[in-house]
Amino acid sequence: MTQPFTVAINPVAFHLGPLQIHWYGLMYLGGFLGAWLLAEWRRRHGRLPVTRDALGDLAFYVMMGVIVGGRVGYMLFYADIHWIWQDPMALFRVWDGGMSFHGGLLGVLAAGLWWSRRNQVHFFDTVDFVAPLVPIGLGLGRLGNFINGELWGKPSDVSWAMIFPNAHAYDVEWAASHPQWQAALAQFGALPRHPSQLYEMLLEGVTMFTVLWLVSMKPRPRYLISGLFALMYGCFRFAVEFVRLPDFPRPGYIAWGWLTMGQILSLPLIVVGIVLLVMSRKAPTLRLYTVAMPSQEKE
Repeated sequence: MTQPFTVAINPVAFHLGPLQIHWYGLMYLGGFLGAWLLAEWRRRHGRLPVTRDALGDLAFYVMMGVIVGGRVGYMLFYADIHWIWQDPMALFRVWDGGMSFHGGLLGVLAAGLWWSRRNQVHFFDTVDFVAPLVPIGLGLGRLGNFINGELWGKPSDVSWAMIFPNAHAYDVEWAASHPQWQAALAQFGALPRHPSQLYEMLLEGVTMFTVLWLVSMKPRPRYLISGLFALMYGCFRFAVEFVRLPDFPRPGYIAWGWLTMGQILSLPLIVVGIVLLVMSRKAPTLRLYTVAMPSQEKE
């Protein structure tokens, strides 16, 4: 096996005086900015009958839902639960890392429900509107994980396997329990691994965005976009978990030597996605809102 590519990218993109600007933060910023620009384009083309100000409120609530829900979800789903009574302030130490997609999704849904009721919009019209925009942040977030050299995959001998220096402790532990990898560890000083972050970027980011965007551009029934989003993400995440080192408990599994927390949390999404797709078969086809609201619009 030839020398694998080593992922040793500086996580700091640039400095502003004493302030370090990290690539991961820029990915979050790019995800929010890209989603906002496309959301405004979709609003102007009649995908949601609201003003720019109302859309701005939705964007703010969704952003807060992602951050708060993602952090709380991580601490509940993946962190050692003892933090609740031993170190409750750990919840607020976001600089230590740790965000959960499933928690962020719940936060977004809660924000969308609040906004929809305030603006008298059907909740699933809001979700159908937002869903095609989410993969932008998902894809960029996974790219940020790759740059940080985190959330790596299992050891592999595929030709595109890569070495992640941050995984060295797990490399040694893996080789100790899997003797067939000791030679690779001795040869390279580390184990080549699946770049699972890039798999997820392509599946959860590029593929989901392409499918959801193209389908949402055509007349389609309510629930269809939301159902496709839930089903695709659930299936993609469930599949990638087979080649990704589990987030918790590391380095083991929850059951049967393969089941991970990510897979458990993805199963409800698959079920919900199927239910929504079935519901969409009897739902009304949504029309474009061609009439603007000049009395409320501020251009």
